Amino acid sequence: MTATESATTPVVTPDDIDAAARRIGDVIQSTNLRHSERLSEKTGATILLKREDQQAVRSYKIRGAYNLMAQLTGDERRSGVVTASAGNHAQGVAFACRTLGINGRIYVPANTPKQKRDRILAHGRSWVELVVTGSNFDAAQTAARADAERTGATMVPPFNHPETMAGQGTIAAEILAQLDRAPDAVVVPCGGGGLVGGIATYLAEYAPDCKIVTVEPAGAPSLTAALEAGEPVTLDSVDTFVDGAAVSRIGEFPFGVISSMSERIQVLTVDEGAVCTEMLELYQNEGIIAEPAGALSVTALDKLDIEPGATVVCIISGGNNDVSRYSEIIERSLVHRGLKHYFLVNFPQEPGQLRRFLDEVLGPEDDITQFEYLKRNNREYGAALVGIELGSATGLHSLLERMEASRIECERLLPGTAAYEYLT
Repeated sequence: MTATESATTPVVTPDDIDAAARRIGDVIQSTNLRHSERLSEKTGATILLKREDQQAVRSYKIRGAYNLMAQLTGDERRSGVVTASAGNHAQGVAFACRTLGINGRIYVPANTPKQKRDRILAHGRSWVELVVTGSNFDAAQTAARADAERTGATMVPPFNHPETMAGQGTIAAEILAQLDRAPDAVVVPCGGGGLVGGIATYLAEYAPDCKIVTVEPAGAPSLTAALEAGEPVTLDSVDTFVDGAAVSRIGEFPFGVISSMSERIQVLTVDEGAVCTEMLELYQNEGIIAEPAGALSVTALDKLDIEPGATVVCIISGGNNDVSRYSEIIERSLVHRGLKHYFLVNFPQEPGQLRRFLDEVLGPEDDITQFEYLKRNNREYGAALVGIELGSATGLHSLLERMEASRIECERLLPGTAAYEYLT
């Protein structure tokens, strides 16, 4: 099968995935399947982490990109390739361009972290041109498709192509080769659907009793929406924080595969704040630097009904995380855990009011982490934005009671409201 997208719906078979494994075997890493003592003790199961962050491009995306590009004809190679990506697939394409000697243009949205942009150029070097356009993946993809139509270059889709999905499905073949028996469950992150589609295809043949769980960020549940509608639909809005899975429309081809196996694939969504908490846990306990999409699978463990002693494989899909994002990651984690709260405090313009607030309102384990006076409209009162970090999430109720009893007027800003999003 060539890299040109078929007009009919193609089928990926386990044999295609085995062929892809042989094709890319000398290029990709056979990544570790690492036991997590922390998560195993937490769940009562044997939790194994499939470390796709160990690839040369720090994500599984190299598998699909290289598998597709290695099959290009001579004419297609000379015409070059074009792709769109949130960052990880772009690195796989860039790596393949340099390795195979193919020129490529790579379109990424403006929200792609700088770390990923830098790595794209490092992997592709003189073989690739990086084009930043649009505010999300879909805008970048539209621009890339227009480029391909204009220039005759071959599109290398990040998920909506059988050869991409076959390459990504090689992870399942690798897992089975690394274990003495099939796992009881495999937990897979989902953005465009190519990874879960490939893994599900292979496991359906060689481990039919293995449960497959796929996990989406709550801010970009494109698979969930498609299953409810019975077909792929475009989400009205997407939270781009989990950039590796922030896809507004599931791929038509992966959706066809996933929906045909809906009885054996469980679909979950997890909150972005919970993802941040697990990213920090992975770093501090396992020493794993996971990007947000890379932590989706382990974040979902809290939602799974896991039998004691079961063997569960979680795909750590990528580790391309920009260190500059950690302040936001910590912030989102604190909010999710109920430890960080914001208030508008209307201080009377009298001496000693801040001291009164500290004495009457703040608890002994509470800490002010942000204090910013806002524009005053009169001389009697001055409003301030106050961020408070609690010693314990259970301390919120008593904090609110003390605020109610104080003569200093306090208004809590709730996550999801316009005021909260604007002020924080």
